[in-house]
Amino acid sequence: MLLYILKRLIYVTPVAFGVSVVCFLLVHLAPGDPLSAVLPADATQATIDEMRSAYGFDKPLPVQYAIWLWHVLQGDLGTSIATGRPVLGEVSRAVVNSLILASVATLIGFTFGTLFGFVAGYRRNSVLDRAASALSVFGVSVPHYWLGMVLVIIFSATLGWLPPTGAGPDGSGNWRPDFEHLRYIILPAVTMSVIPTGIIARTVRALVADILAQDFVEALRAKGMDEWGVFKHVVRNAAPTALAIMGLQLGYLLGGSILIETVFAWPGTGFLLNAAIFQRDLPLLQGSILVLAMFFVLLNLIVDVMQTALDPRIERA
Repeated sequence: MLLYILKRLIYVTPVAFGVSVVCFLLVHLAPGDPLSAVLPADATQATIDEMRSAYGFDKPLPVQYAIWLWHVLQGDLGTSIATGRPVLGEVSRAVVNSLILASVATLIGFTFGTLFGFVAGYRRNSVLDRAASALSVFGVSVPHYWLGMVLVIIFSATLGWLPPTGAGPDGSGNWRPDFEHLRYIILPAVTMSVIPTGIIARTVRALVADILAQDFVEALRAKGMDEWGVFKHVVRNAAPTALAIMGLQLGYLLGGSILIETVFAWPGTGFLLNAAIFQRDLPLLQGSILVLAMFFVLLNLIVDVMQTALDPRIERA
């Protein structure tokens, strides 16, 4: 097992390097000058040259990348052009909020998706199967930003049960696990959970149907094992794939929550990325994308290791 983890770490290294190159180049190839967001329209050429030199934009791209990567390895993601604050602090606060929201949404999606998937898999071609499949298709198909606005209209504007935006009653960007703050996470978490619920439900349904059709299930029943024992074997065989899907969905939600966080004004990485894009804040944009990409790479590594722990056949393969 230790050897397998070391191999995965070796494989991750070039992937992480490639991710850093892509993150650096994507924001530099975008049109426009990032300094135009902070420089006045009547700025002199001397002021522009001084600012470009201060942020290192006057150097060739390979040199800029080498300097940027060296600072990143030391934990320095630069300084925000718009706010003048360290990017690492801005991104750290946003990542914590996004991770909380994505974790709650993934937990909701995994719980209901697994429930729907097992019900549909055990009751194939029944009314329950068709209902669970319809809910899964709805979850995958519905635009989640539209669903978020509908939920705000119903539960905030019409019924007044839940707050529409923000992370807490005090207007701060720090969410806390108490009753007042819990009310603020319900709508965005439910909205984000719709897509993973549909994906996990469809995956688990196919897994359960395939496992129940295998010969070893009939052999277990022929030996007199009760349905609870058979169910535990089905869960054990379906768990590695379901776990991988859950891990990927957590990564997708963390990196692709920009629309949801914008709709609900949730102070996470999506909200931060949206502000950085409109302000052309290049250091903040680079730092946010890099942290999210590296988190996704790390999450894939953790899921691989957990899959191997659940199913040793993966390591032998």
